[in-house]
Amino acid sequence: MSTNQIAALARTAEPQLALRRFLALDAAVTGGNAVAYLALSGPLGRFLGAGSGLLLTIGAFLAVYAGCVALLAARPAPPAAWVRAVVEANLAWAVLSLAALALWLAPTTAGAVWTVLQALVVAGFGLLQHVALKQRQDSSV
Repeated sequence: MSTNQIAALARTAEPQLALRRFLALDAAVTGGNAVAYLALSGPLGRFLGAGSGLLLTIGAFLAVYAGCVALLAARPAPPAAWVRAVVEANLAWAVLSLAALALWLAPTTAGAVWTVLQALVVAGFGLLQHVALKQRQDSSV
């Protein structure tokens, strides 16, 4: 996806709306992962090649994170500093996921594919949120 295509996704008549939508989508996807990791840590752990304790820990973290992002998305005008924190957290998560895969995780093939895919999705959320925030700031100048 090119920068122009990403900018087009974030461009609406109301840039605030795009930003809030990307935050809400991030919260929904992250919350869904949290529920899956918490409720199905044993079977998912075996399928992905990760310990159920690791998935429970990640699931608890993701639940809190998703709640915070959802609260931010619900605000009429999410504060730029908090949106930037979400963007940076998403990008850090993506990098750390790939580093963990390369350095210390020993997942199944499905787990390796899942780790790469979720890192790409999370980085995509961060990029979309960044572009939408920039669009909002440019429109208010």
